[in-house]
Amino acid sequence: MDKIETMRAFVAVAQEHSFTAAGRRLGVSTKLVSKYVQQLEGTLQTQLFNRTTRSVSLTDVGSAYLERCRPILEQLDELESLVRERQGALAGQIRLTAPTGFGSTRLPSALLPFLKRHPDVEVDMKLTDNRIAIVEEGFDLAIRIGSLRDSTLIARKLVDMPLVVCAAPEYLNAHGRPQDPGALATHVCLVDNNQVELNVWRLRAGGREHVIRPSGAVQANSPGALARLAKGGLGITRAPLYAVEAALENGKLERVLPDYETDVFGVYALYPPNRHLTRRVRALIDHLAEEFSR
Repeated sequence: MDKIETMRAFVAVAQEHSFTAAGRRLGVSTKLVSKYVQQLEGTLQTQLFNRTTRSVSLTDVGSAYLERCRPILEQLDELESLVRERQGALAGQIRLTAPTGFGSTRLPSALLPFLKRHPDVEVDMKLTDNRIAIVEEGFDLAIRIGSLRDSTLIARKLVDMPLVVCAAPEYLNAHGRPQDPGALATHVCLVDNNQVELNVWRLRAGGREHVIRPSGAVQANSPGALARLAKGGLGITRAPLYAVEAALENGKLERVLPDYETDVFGVYALYPPNRHLTRRVRALIDHLAEEFSR
């Protein structure tokens, strides 16, 4: 068997924590992925994974091998892409992760012209509202919204994303419309618990800032889920504009305290500092910055 293919199978299983998911990612059968890994273990005469019926995890030797194996494959991929790109076209795979809501609404329309213009570029996109360790998971690029927690990554701001405090007319008709920030304490508030400052809403007007700490809040790690709960009349939420824009336009949600300004989150492209930024990844970041600035 080809040594490079066995290494690719090993890295895919390590990153996906699953032989089945690794097969889907590589476009081959689970049986073939397992065969590749067994062949690699046989060649190295060591066990790389601990396998149970429910999980797959690296052994200590497997972790050490992954640390050295991954850069080799990245260099090979870059070498192949370099040859193709020297012929004038961007080429190769970009592994990208983004929040679920943003990644299923704003991001596809921004990616579309780039992918049409560069048909030899492949994008492997994983959407999740959980924080991902992009280096360990083998991603080239992450799109994140809000305060950044990981200072080890290089960040480029793509655009500002306003936050909107809003609720369904049904809820406001039943419980009243808050006339000042302090009144939010008497309402059901739906809070994004994926933010650095949990349960802190800031509203500003007339040069004064009001810091609100909603109590008894319903929490979720997805702005899209909170927007749906708000549309259902459950309470008041504060969400990025992309998650509630359509509902505000069609009247299913309405702004609360519209005379007050709230925070603005940044939309960032993050990538590892110790990894060579390929021309295709740099071109995609530039493209996204241009698209979102519109």
